[in-house]
Amino acid sequence: MTRKQRRNLLRILLSLCLLAVCVTLDRTGLLARAGRAATPLAYLVPYLVVGWDVLRRAVRGIVRLRPFDENFLMAVATVGALALGEYAEAAAVMIFYQTGEWFQSWAIGRSRRNIAALMDLRPQVARRLLPGGEEEEVAPEEVAPGETIVVRPGDKVPLDGIVESGTSTLDTSALTGESLPLEAGVGTEVMGGFVNLTGTLAVRVTKPFGQSAVAAILELVENAAARKSKHENFVTSFARVYTPVVCGAALALALLPPLVSLTLGAAPLWQTWLYRALTFLVISCPCALVISIPLSFFAALGGAGRAGILIKGSVCVEALSRVRCVAMDKTGTVTAGAFAVTEIEPYGMDERRLLMLCAHAECDSTHPLALCARAAWGEPIDRSRVTDVREHGGHGVTARVDGLAVAVGNAALMRQLGVELPRPDDGATVMHAAADGVYAGRLTFADSVKAEAAPALSDLRRAGVRRLVLLTGDGEGAARQVGEALGFDEVRAGLLPGDKVRAVEEMIAREEAAGSRGQVAFVGDGINDAPVLTRADVGFAMGAVGSDAAIEAADVVLTNDDPRRVAVSILLARKCMRIVRENIALALVVKALCLALGAAGAAGMWYAVIADVGVMVAAVLNALRALRVRAVCPSAKTDRKETT
Repeated sequence: MTRKQRRNLLRILLSLCLLAVCVTLDRTGLLARAGRAATPLAYLVPYLVVGWDVLRRAVRGIVRLRPFDENFLMAVATVGALALGEYAEAAAVMIFYQTGEWFQSWAIGRSRRNIAALMDLRPQVARRLLPGGEEEEVAPEEVAPGETIVVRPGDKVPLDGIVESGTSTLDTSALTGESLPLEAGVGTEVMGGFVNLTGTLAVRVTKPFGQSAVAAILELVENAAARKSKHENFVTSFARVYTPVVCGAALALALLPPLVSLTLGAAPLWQTWLYRALTFLVISCPCALVISIPLSFFAALGGAGRAGILIKGSVCVEALSRVRCVAMDKTGTVTAGAFAVTEIEPYGMDERRLLMLCAHAECDSTHPLALCARAAWGEPIDRSRVTDVREHGGHGVTARVDGLAVAVGNAALMRQLGVELPRPDDGATVMHAAADGVYAGRLTFADSVKAEAAPALSDLRRAGVRRLVLLTGDGEGAARQVGEALGFDEVRAGLLPGDKVRAVEEMIAREEAAGSRGQVAFVGDGINDAPVLTRADVGFAMGAVGSDAAIEAADVVLTNDDPRRVAVSILLARKCMRIVRENIALALVVKALCLALGAAGAAGMWYAVIADVGVMVAAVLNALRALRVRAVCPSAKTDRKETT
C-alpha cells in the first residue's frame, strides 16, 4: 500500500471503532442522559473522521459549477440522513463508501505496478568512457552515437549499442518478456533497458537516447491511456448524463408523493419520502460502472506490457478483440530472416568437397549466399589455395581452387560458361558450381521457418481467426513452399509495399461485404511494412522495439520475435472485452433493481450502501482478472514474466 492508502485505511478502522462505541453508548442510554446535543455530536465524530474529504470535494465541485459526481451524491445523502436523525446510518454509509473507495484505490495501484515496472526501465546514468580510459557518469541524454559507455554488472544498459569488448549475460525480460538470458559478446547488439548480470561490457552507442528502444517503449506506454475505447467514452458520457438525471429523480421522489398526498387530503409523510430519496441517491452512485470499465482496460494494458505485448490504448484492445482475418509478412515474421544451406546436391564428388569448392571460390564475396556457403563449410578458408578470383556482377564468381577452374553462381553464369544444368531451379534459391567446365553440383538456400510459426497459426485458428494470408515480396516458389508448409489459406508473392496495402484493403472490403464486424490484422517487421501496418485495422510490429517506424505505424508492438504472441494478444483482448461487458451488465442490472427497491421503500440506506459497495468490489475484482496474462494458447511460452 502507498502512504495515502495506509492513512485512509487507518481512518476507516478508527471511524469504525468510534461508530461501534457510539452505537453502544446510544443503546445503553448514556448519550441520551448526557443531553440532546450529545447524540448527534457523538456520531458526528466518526462521520467527519472518515468523510471530511468527501464533503470537501463535494463543496469544491459546487463552487466550480461541476457538482454532479459521486462525492455530491454521497454528501447530500449522508447530510440528509443526519438532518433526519439517522446518525448511525449516515456514519455507516460514509464508512462503507470510503471502504469501497479504498478498495478501488488498491486495485488501481495493483494494475499500475505493471506499468510502473515498465517505466522503471528508464536508466538514470551512463558511464561514458573518456579518451584517457577514465569513466564519467552523465545522463544518458548526453551520450552521442559513436561514443563508448561502460556497463558494469548490475547496471541497466542505458542506450542502444554494439558490444566492443567483454562478455556477459543480460536479462532482457523487462523489455522483451523473454525469460531466457542473452549471452552477449563482441559484436552483440544490446538495447537500453537490458540488465547486465555478470561481466563488464564496453558498448559503442549507435543511437541517441531519444531514439533508443527503451525511450520508444516509454513514450508508447505514457501515451497509451490517451486512446480511449468506445466503451470508455460511453461510460464517461453516461456518467455525465446519469448523475443529473438521478439527482432530479431523487428530488422528484422526495417532493411529488407528499404533494400528491396533500392534494388527496392524506398525510404527506415528508420524512418518509425524503429518506427514500436519500436512499435512492446512495444507490444511484455509479462507482462500479465508472471505475471498473477503465480499470479493466488499464489492467489489460499493464499485464500485456509486462509480457512484452505493447498495445497502444484501449481502442486497440477493442479492435483486437474483433480480429477474424490475419495477414502476415514472411521474412522475419514466420521465417528467421536469414538464409541457410538447406540442401547439398553434388555431382561426381562428395558433399564436403562441393562445399569446399564453393566456400573457397566465394572467399572474397560479401553476398549473403556466399556468407551462407562459407558458414555451411564451417572451417577456416585457406586463401593460399585460391587464385584468379573474378567477380561476375549479378551472376557469381570464377576462381582457381587447388588448380581447378571453379565457377560458382546462378544458372545464367552456367549458361554463359556453356555448362549444362541437369534440371531447372523451379523457383528455389540455388547456387550452382562447375569444376573445369563440368557441372559439380548445387547448393539450395532457404530462409528457415521459425519453430514457433506453425504453432502460432494453430493458435490463431483456435482463437477464432477465420482466414490466414501470407503477403511477401519474395518469389513465388519460396513463398508457396513456406505457405503450404505452414497451412496458410492464401499466399501472395512478389508484392511491393503498395501491393501489400492493396491486398489488405481487399481483405477489409471482403469482410465488409460479408456483413461481418471482423477486423483485419497485419503482422510484419515494422520497417518496410509501415504503410500496410498503418492501413490494417490492427497492425502488429514484430520484434521491432528498436524501430521508430514500427512504434509509429503499429497498433501492437511485440517486443520479441515469437509469432505465437499474436494469438495471445487477441485472446487477451477478448478476455478484457468480456470482462468489460460483464461489469456493465452487473452494474446496470443491480443498480436498476436496487433503485426500484429503494424508491419503493423496500431497501433502507444500510442495504443501499452495502449493495453499492458490493457491486463495486465485485466489478473491480472482475476487472483485475485482466491483469493475468498467462499463456492462454497451449503452445505459447510460459514464464514468470507472463504471469502477473
